[in-house]
Amino acid sequence: MTKIAAKSLRIGVLSCGAGWHVRDLIRAAGELGHVAEAVDFRQVYAAVPHGTSLDGYDAVVVRTMPPGSLEQVIFRMDVLHQLERRGRLVLNPPRALEICVDKYLASARLEAAGLPTPPTVVCQGAEAAFAAYERLGGDVVVKPLFGSEGRGMMRVQTPDMAWRVFRTLERLQAVLYLQRFVSHPGWDLRIFVLAGQVVAAMRRVAGRDWRTNIAQGGRATAHAPTPEETTLALAAAGAVGAVAAGVDLLPRPEGGYYVLEVNAVPGWRALAPATKTDVARALLGHVQAACLCPPGGEECPPLADAAAPWTDSATSGRTPPAAPS
Repeated sequence: MTKIAAKSLRIGVLSCGAGWHVRDLIRAAGELGHVAEAVDFRQVYAAVPHGTSLDGYDAVVVRTMPPGSLEQVIFRMDVLHQLERRGRLVLNPPRALEICVDKYLASARLEAAGLPTPPTVVCQGAEAAFAAYERLGGDVVVKPLFGSEGRGMMRVQTPDMAWRVFRTLERLQAVLYLQRFVSHPGWDLRIFVLAGQVVAAMRRVAGRDWRTNIAQGGRATAHAPTPEETTLALAAAGAVGAVAAGVDLLPRPEGGYYVLEVNAVPGWRALAPATKTDVARALLGHVQAACLCPPGGEECPPLADAAAPWTDSATSGRTPPAAPS
């Protein structure tokens, strides 16, 4: 029998619709005795001095960062910062979202924390990019500064291709993010971190090409992280200030791992069934504990048990098909 929390929370799930992850969070919230509602990030508004359209929620979980103009993106982050200042729980914290959505800033934070990351150059013009391409060994991965799930990534291995790609990106006024290609055994690790602990981990095996992303054809299998892998993942999440994070570790040719990326809006559609872990329930278990049992607060009321394995009936009565992680 499911234990229900003594106090029900109202949780807003910021998204662009009722996709799989939103439905899974709504399902998990109901099981814990709380109410989660999908909130379209694009419809959020604010007023001075009356606050924001999110003020009625005890907590807000950011499930997606929709594209928009520079003004729209800045405004949405301003609203989250204001909500956090007003004492609401925002998962992830706004500053962590800002860091992780920007590959350069995230890489800089990881490097400043002493964590191993692939050699990287970020520039704004084709000539600087070509010089970086040569310095990085003539085999690089070009990534969009903002992006996820392997979309927009391109491996550049020849001078002719380099000039064409860099000139095109220069004309589009894009920032050029070049990372030395790392020869790897065809797999990497995705470790899901929550509040300083590892919730689950999977090995992603490349499918159609060198990319291991599930959205690009990769396959997921459960993985038990070693102490080294756990330490790296927790340190990476801490370096960017993320409470919930998907940390990607790539094997280095000389041994050990590179921290490739920290995702502050991590998915679990492939992770949950592969590891038999109810990630949505774990996330909302953290939310209920943070809201109902804050440090230094009053006596903690009874909480619903957030520890539950993933089952085939967890969402829509069936196991969801593999999809982007």
